[in-house]
Amino acid sequence: MSNFVFTAKNPQTKQEITIRHERVEERTAVENLVRESFWNVYRPGCLEHYVLHQLRQDAAFVPELDLVMELEGKLIGQVMYMRSTVTLENGTKLPVMTFGPIGIAPEYKRQGYGLILLEYSMGLARQMGAGALCTEGNIDFYGKAGSITGKSVGIRYADDPDADYFIVKELQAGFLDKVKGVYRDPAGYFVDEAAAEAFDAQFPPKQKQKLPGQLF
Repeated sequence: MSNFVFTAKNPQTKQEITIRHERVEERTAVENLVRESFWNVYRPGCLEHYVLHQLRQDAAFVPELDLVMELEGKLIGQVMYMRSTVTLENGTKLPVMTFGPIGIAPEYKRQGYGLILLEYSMGLARQMGAGALCTEGNIDFYGKAGSITGKSVGIRYADDPDADYFIVKELQAGFLDKVKGVYRDPAGYFVDEAAAEAFDAQFPPKQKQKLPGQLF
């Protein structure tokens, strides 16, 4: 895996950021960043930092797309990618990629940093030959990077076929033309909650809260 440092300026804040590969020695710091980013967002506490910890060992993990974002030497964001497939109507598997978790430190959210990281990482995925991305998320955010609902192009989410939160992004023109099929999350995204609780105990204590808008 080649090393690189990509430098850009955030048009909203005018601050310069860098994007680079995650280093082995900072993995715990990145997991803590993810924990802070997702804490009490979708459920009381979160699982995403444990999911990331587990996915790094998964055969579908794409180390070339395991990225972090820095602002003045401080870690403020991360994203990672996995190889996945869409099962077509004839039973064949169409190779695609998925991504996530993608996290931005709470104090830097809604300032354009996440979109910069997303668009840059998508460009790298395209360069690696990925034809399309499939994931779940808020279309209001991911739509800014060109994502659309999967069902609008004939790809359904296995767990919720009419989901508006299941989204796709074509990276290679025409890759999804006439594609009809079903997408299922890679098995690595499903973790044991008891194991996640034990893992979380390694981090500083935080209060879990049940808040409006949580999914679980």
